[in-house]
Amino acid sequence: MKLTDFTTLTFDVVGTLIDFERGMLDWLGPHFRRHVPEVTDDELLRAFAAAEDVLQQEKPHLPFTAMLPEIYDALAGRWSPPGEADARDAFRNSIADWPAFPDSVEALAELKRHYRLVAVTNADNWALAAMSRTLGDPFDMTVTAEDVGLNKPSPKVFDYLLDKLAPLGVGKADILHTAQSQYHDIVPAKALGFATMWVKRRHGEDGWGATPPPKEQVEPDFFATSLADVVAQVRAAAD
Repeated sequence: MKLTDFTTLTFDVVGTLIDFERGMLDWLGPHFRRHVPEVTDDELLRAFAAAEDVLQQEKPHLPFTAMLPEIYDALAGRWSPPGEADARDAFRNSIADWPAFPDSVEALAELKRHYRLVAVTNADNWALAAMSRTLGDPFDMTVTAEDVGLNKPSPKVFDYLLDKLAPLGVGKADILHTAQSQYHDIVPAKALGFATMWVKRRHGEDGWGATPPPKEQVEPDFFATSLADVVAQVRAAAD
């Protein structure tokens, strides 16, 4: 299997292209430290992951964007007074300002010269539109949790993706699913027979950060530590 075998890269967005840990910490850190100055970034990230994991089990139909107010409530129960409706909505809206990873925009522009780029995200449509602008609007096609009515890791998201790409003559063998989350992306995509590229954005750091840990980690077909690394591997494969 070679990187030149594919025509289409499907991308997780939040955590792979958008630095969601930095974005949420920039908002949550100052907010909660008004009440509990000693709360650490790692505590916030782990609490976020735990709250999302619960919601993924209980409310898999909720887009990630719609989970954010409920995740805020879970964190507020530990570190601030409850009932701050304006704060929970402000946290949800902050997703529009979460930054791209430093390598994302340039790397996506280069990858677009070689592949069809498709966003496959647990966010809803308005949030993806905002994140896409941050990334330079690189996508040829998008699939959101709002479109599907379910979140990854549900296989129905990947079924929807295949149905959307089928009229273009794109099948599973043409697709490389590219993502940082084993839980949401690499594990289910691999189980469904997709080729996978794991972009381990937390390379060199302990734990899973704000991403729920998978029940069992799987071996991807390709591995990278950044999107710049993906580009370097594509260039090498093309030589």
